[in-house]
Formats: sequence, C-alpha cells, structure tokens
Amino acid sequence: MNTTIPIKSLTMTPPLYRYLLAQAEPPTPAQSDLMARTAALGGPAEMQIPHEQSVLLTLLTRLTSARLIVEVGTFTGASALAFALGLPPDGRVITCDLSEEWTAIAQDAWREAGVADRIDLRLGDADETLRALPQEPLIDMVFLDADKPGYLGYWEQLVPRVRPGGLFLADNVLYGGDAADPEAIGNAAAIRAFNQHVCADPRVESVMLPVADGLTVARKREDVR
Repeated sequence: MNTTIPIKSLTMTPPLYRYLLAQAEPPTPAQSDLMARTAALGGPAEMQIPHEQSVLLTLLTRLTSARLIVEVGTFTGASALAFALGLPPDGRVITCDLSEEWTAIAQDAWREAGVADRIDLRLGDADETLRALPQEPLIDMVFLDADKPGYLGYWEQLVPRVRPGGLFLADNVLYGGDAADPEAIGNAAAIRAFNQHVCADPRVESVMLPVADGLTVARKREDVR
C-alpha cells in the first residue's frame, strides 16, 4: 500500500510570489507607506506580516462581521490596520505591545488610513492587558503574533472570552519549518507545543495553513461557552 502523502503546496519562487500578490487587492496608500517605513527598520522588518496576509485578515473580518478583535503583538501595526479596514465604523481592535518605538510608526499609519479611532493600543505586559479585559462583550476574533513562549498562556486566557463561533488566528506556527522537528528547541519548541495543544483542544476546530510562516485558523465550537 502506498502511504506517500501528495504535497500540493508549491515552492514559492519570486515570479510565482509576484503573480500571487498581483491577485490580491492592492495595498492602500497607508499600507504602502507603512511597508516602506517598516522595511527601513532593517532586520526587525521580517516581523511584519506580508501584504497577502493583510488582505486575508481584512477579508476574514468582513466575512465574520466582527466588531471586537483582540490582537497580541502590534509591531508596526500592519495587522491591526488590516483588521480595522474590515471593521464597521463602530468596530474596535484592541492591540497589545511593549514597544513605544514600533507602535509610534503604527499609529502614524492608522491615522493616515483614517481608522485610528477603531484601534485601541494597550502598551504593557500582554498577560496583564488580557486579564484586565472585561468579560463582556465577547470577542469575535483573536490574532496571536507576539512572543512565542507566550502563545499558550494567551490562548488559555482568550478562549473563554471569545464568542461561540468566533475565530482564533495564530501566526508563525511553522516557525520557518522548525516547528515540525521533534527535537525543536527555543521558540520553535514553544510553537510546537502550542500547535499540539490547539490541535487537541476540544473547544475548537482548527486548520494550519501554509500562509507566510504558517497561520492557524481555529473556530470556537458553537456549544462551548
């Protein structure tokens, strides 16, 4: 019996990636400016989500009619901006980060895009920020894109606060491919443990997608309160 699993994902070459990007809604002027300012940071710029992922976040926000989104890890604000662009005028993104330098760039972009009033930046320890969130209203969507050892704790804090049918998104779940290694260490080991936890969590149904560095999409089951 042939047990070989066919691999349908393609290796992303520069021409193929350019073609992929050409199929996405183009960046707004504010998004283009933000990508340029973030690229000027040098090495840290690799933490910014790619544009096709921004388009996906905006689309998911609209598809789910989300009104309250909680994000852990702001960086220079590309993902918060993507969410805000998909929200109705009375919607809100609560985003958590530690860096005043990087989030200052984010706030400039949000103002340029005209969505700063939809984004509530909370500077400080994310665990403390999440503990301080009110029990109501329930959260429609969560995005984890922060310190990898913290993912599991953030997940456990947020699952009870998300509405039944709400979405969880977790970034970097492949961690450059290292998360697949049983001997993974450091951040890769933390991501591997997080992935195992999510896959086995009976409160959600989930799938891991090969978007950028890996994106997990999980939906809280309707019968879970």
